[in-house]
Amino acid sequence: MPTPLTSRERIALGQAQRKHMRRADQAGWQPKLRRADPLHLLAESMRGRVPALVPIKYDRMAASPFGFFRGAVPVMACDLSLGPNTGIHTQLCGDAHVRNLGAFAASDGRLVFDINDFDETIRGPFEWDVKRLAASLILAGREAGAKTGLCRDATRAFLKSYRTAMHAFAQMPVLELAHYQVHRLHTVEPVSQILGLAERATSLHNLEALTIEAPAGSKSAATSELNLRTGSHSRIFKTIDPILTRVHGDLARAVLDSLTTYAETLQPERRHFLAQYTPLDVAFKIVGTGSVGLRDYCIYLQGNGPKDPLFLQIKEETLSAYAPYLGESPAESHQGRRVVEGQRAMQFQSDPFLGWTTIEGRDFLVRQLNDHKAAVEMSELKAAGLLEYATVCGETLARGHARSGDPGMIAGYLGTSARFDAAIANFAADYANQTERDWQSLIKSRSSAKPGVVLALAARSQKSAKKFPSRKKRTLKSRRTAL
Repeated sequence: MPTPLTSRERIALGQAQRKHMRRADQAGWQPKLRRADPLHLLAESMRGRVPALVPIKYDRMAASPFGFFRGAVPVMACDLSLGPNTGIHTQLCGDAHVRNLGAFAASDGRLVFDINDFDETIRGPFEWDVKRLAASLILAGREAGAKTGLCRDATRAFLKSYRTAMHAFAQMPVLELAHYQVHRLHTVEPVSQILGLAERATSLHNLEALTIEAPAGSKSAATSELNLRTGSHSRIFKTIDPILTRVHGDLARAVLDSLTTYAETLQPERRHFLAQYTPLDVAFKIVGTGSVGLRDYCIYLQGNGPKDPLFLQIKEETLSAYAPYLGESPAESHQGRRVVEGQRAMQFQSDPFLGWTTIEGRDFLVRQLNDHKAAVEMSELKAAGLLEYATVCGETLARGHARSGDPGMIAGYLGTSARFDAAIANFAADYANQTERDWQSLIKSRSSAKPGVVLALAARSQKSAKKFPSRKKRTLKSRRTAL
């Protein structure tokens, strides 16, 4: 085992990286460096998605500049790769923005606030996450009606919080950092409201919101031993077109069969708990903005009686949008596993049912669906709420980077002055403006497009995906799930 560097040595290494990329140079954003049209990058990212759902993704992106930003990770990943970077790598969230931090239930049942979306996670330059979250604060603040000066102040508050926290983490005992929790959450109004919403988002609430009692004689996706034992009618998923639709036949069986492979990715004690649940029904769900068009299944399971539901989300994962710029090959890893391991690296506590599986050659993440989960309401991101929330975002992102990277090197690069803060704040403002221009280009292209053109583009992407698959096809032997 090699001898680790001292704290002073790691800070010195970080300071040395300023010669590689000056802190002042972080401010640079030059649209003329773009080699690809952002709308073309978006169209390419639709490759392999369900063609009929692609227009829904574009609709959500067209709703506002912040909506565009949420769905345009491939655009920003490309933009960030155009210039130099610090070379100080950590685990990236990859899609760091204000609505990808939120509350969820930890393994001990307590509510925690943390980054909660890792579809794009990958190891890369720490500042890429910082730049994306900083730009999101400006776009979200504008959408909430905050004044320009307040948006700038919020960005600087976020950056100061990130820098200050990173210096604290660099000096902290290793295990103290591993156990560190962000405090003051209940005193920050937007976060307090998130925790309140999460408190009400229980499994029983989901049972009422997502299911109905199955009519007599109807068939569910699973052959339930529970029905045979009790003679009662199980509940089934509602149809909420097009957001939630039930899945039947071979596809439903393939989704249920994938639980066997998924269970093997869990820790033994959690596998034991999962085995006490009986699957009752399967549905297809449309979620988020960036993920629209990818395959997303939900399984409704019942444990110790009708008041013990469990909802699992089985979400398709593809290669991170940053992978082409960081040298990761599609064949290097299971994409669901990539997300799980990135999430565990950055989070203080993770979903106890977090795992991965494979269905028909595609990689999937598995987690609980909406169990005590909540995100910030956009209307809260104005006035003092935006400043308070920005400060929490800075500390939370710094903790994730410190847990999975080298806080000493990052702190050394940042320094104790506000030079890095000022540079990133300038970048964020410029990039927010660029996002608004890109959004306007999307609106213009949609208004001038002939009917059906988006579906036609999606269909061509599907053909390209078959010709140039993003991953090697895997075979999964069909197995009936024994739970």
